[in-house]
Order: sequence, then structure tokens, then C-alpha cells
Amino acid sequence: MEMKKRINMELRNRVTELVLDNCLCVNGEIEGLNDTFKELEFLSMANVELSSLAQLPSLNKLRKLELSDNIISGGLEVLAEKCPNLTYLNLSGNKIKDLSTVEALQNLKNLKSLDLFNCEITNLEDYRESIFELLQQITYLDGFDQEDNEAPDSEEEDDEDGDEDDGDEEEDEAGPPEGYEEEEEDDDEEEDEDEAGSELGEGEEEVGLSYLMKEEIQDEEDDDDYVEEGEEEEEE
Repeated sequence: MEMKKRINMELRNRVTELVLDNCLCVNGEIEGLNDTFKELEFLSMANVELSSLAQLPSLNKLRKLELSDNIISGGLEVLAEKCPNLTYLNLSGNKIKDLSTVEALQNLKNLKSLDLFNCEITNLEDYRESIFELLQQITYLDGFDQEDNEAPDSEEEDDEDGDEDDGDEEEDEAGPPEGYEEEEEDDDEEEDEDEAGSELGEGEEEVGLSYLMKEEIQDEEDDDDYVEEGEEEEEE
């Protein structure tokens, strides 16, 4: 076996995600995908003009399958045989018209989320109620559960939990002790009051001193006038 072929085989065995969106297939069949991709956990084949799933290889580890915007109208029983552990399936934008077509998904026991956006089946009366009754293993249909609660993103939930835990720890470690800010503000207010009081006192002292100095000057001027008047009377 050539080295290049051997390396390619090893790489294929380790691939867990494969996106083939917009890669048009011939005659509506899956091409080039075989059992060497047995480690796949996520496979996306959106908008590839796919009409048949007959050539889908066995992918026992596959959890999420994206098949949106194709021309699939049936043959969904292949999924339970080839991908028995699917938890998420997106068939939005295909040619699925009736409940009998979807009934084949009952054998996907681990299926939790199913998307059928823009399929003709969504125009049926009591569409959501019928699907939830038919596929009792699913929790979310078109992104919402039976109570119209939106499906959470598992990755976002993990990130949010991690961020919340980190935030609490950082706040506990780096945050100031309780009452610290209040005490500091009280001290600042007292200092401001003391400064204002001292400035007021200094101003009052200056006013008092200037007033006393004016009085002394006035007294001296009055004494000088009195002496001058006495001297004039003596001379007369």
C-alpha cells in the first residue's frame, strides 16, 4: 500500500466532522462517503441536490445529520439502519409531504430534535401535535418543544455555566470585603466636612482681625483729632 493512501486512510478514520454543503452530487445519490468515515459524529450535506439516502454508509457514531435544502421525499428508513444513534436530524427544505414518510423515524430511538422547516408537511392541520404524537421520543420539533420553549444550544449552555462559575470565583477572590466601600465613603465625607469647617474658621478669624484693626485705627484717629483741638484752644 502506498504511503499516501495509508495516510489518507488514517486521516479518514479520525475525522469526526464532515461538511459537504453545496457540493453537488450526481443523480441525487451520495458519492465518495464510505465506511472509512466510521468515526463521524457530525455530517452536513445541505443543498447538494440529494434525493436518495440509499448510499449512506454505516455511521454508528453519527449524532447530528444536516440534510436541509435537498429534494428528499422518502426513504428515511435507511437512517435507523445506518445511523441508529442520531440525536439531531435536519430535513428542512425537502419534499416531505405526509406523516407516513416521517413515520419511518420512529426507529431512531435516540432522536431528540427534528427540523422540518419549509417542508409541505408543515401545512397539515395540527402538524406539530401529530408529529409529537407520532415520534414520542423527540423533545424538539423545528427548534421548540411542545410548550413552545426554544431548544437550548448545548455548547452555549456549557460556556455560560463555565463563565458563571469563573465570575463567582473571581468576585469572591478579588472583590473588596463587605462594608469596605461604605466605610471609605463615610471617611471621605468626614474629611470634607472638617476641611469645610477649618476653611470657615479661618475666614471668620480673618474677618475678626480686620475688624479689630479698623477699630484701633479709628481710635487713634479720634485721639489725634482730640489732641489737635486741645492745642488750638490753649493757643487762643
